[in-house]
Amino acid sequence: MRTHLLTGFPGFIGRRLVAALLERNAEDRVVALVEPRMREAAESAAAAIEGGRIEVLPGDITDRRLGLPGDDYDRLVGEITSAHHLAAIYDLAVPREIAQKVNVDGTGNVLELCARADKLERLNYVSTAYVAGLRHGTVYEHELNVGQQHKNNYERTKFLAEVWVREYRDKVPTTIYRPAIVVGDSKTGETQKFDGPYYLLRTISRLEKGPLATFGRSEAPFNVVPVDFIVDAIATLAGDKAAVGETLHLVDPEPVSAHGLFCALAREYAGRQPKLRVSPKLVENSLRFKPVRAAFHGAPRESIQYLNHAVTFDTRRASDLLARHDIEIPKFESYVAKMVDFFREHEDDPQYEPA
Repeated sequence: MRTHLLTGFPGFIGRRLVAALLERNAEDRVVALVEPRMREAAESAAAAIEGGRIEVLPGDITDRRLGLPGDDYDRLVGEITSAHHLAAIYDLAVPREIAQKVNVDGTGNVLELCARADKLERLNYVSTAYVAGLRHGTVYEHELNVGQQHKNNYERTKFLAEVWVREYRDKVPTTIYRPAIVVGDSKTGETQKFDGPYYLLRTISRLEKGPLATFGRSEAPFNVVPVDFIVDAIATLAGDKAAVGETLHLVDPEPVSAHGLFCALAREYAGRQPKLRVSPKLVENSLRFKPVRAAFHGAPRESIQYLNHAVTFDTRRASDLLARHDIEIPKFESYVAKMVDFFREHEDDPQYEPA
């Protein structure tokens, strides 16, 4: 029997990853370290998956001992055979102090636990492709610190956290995963909240009967990946010894362009193509004003930069490892209709509003 420690439950990826891990081995169990305020939601999610094999353990990753009583902390040190650290603040507008405490200090505290765990076989750490910051051109999986600046505190603190994870690799066997922007399930369209590229759908929804306009650089790549691909990749590679020590870009090696993204969403939602182009800088500046952000369901101005960033991510190592398991990333064109259908069905449901 293996015991998996997982942070970030019952989040969008975490909930699915727990189910995938337990499905792979009938004797495995998961200890989900959750914020106390999320305990009820976590217990409900655990019961829906397989409650008898999931222990919901309230704690706090920002505390050196994870906010746990001594007995629970020591028990984890002695029990866990793998760890999956997903917990982070994924808000592009997050203040620096909060991002530092959760994304960086929280990662350091998980690393300390893992370094003490004698039975630990692997730490699976979920970073982001956007630790690349403001770099342009091709970014390779083995690269991290090349003196880049970052677009926001989320990127910067995830970069600092990954630096820390890499420094522990001689003490803790680790695989680092760098997803691109994660969207809904490629088969059902299901997602947890309408943020990221869903803000574009909000724009199209509001302008459905008026002129549609793009506001990204037409040639800039916009890298999105469906959640089912991310979960399948992590759950599978977590059990592949060849992935130990690797940093893997879980991205689309042939991403849609910003213009192509907007056109595909407009075609599926409104049945027509945008004919105008608005300056992305004008849109970004407009989102500084609260009434404008409110009109578009809280879209952060920081999000516009991702439509105008000419960066691509090399995937040679991830592609080689995933090919061993016959895992391929679905192309955006194959699931955009499901993505839009789910949005259309739930666009007025407050449960999908970004926090």
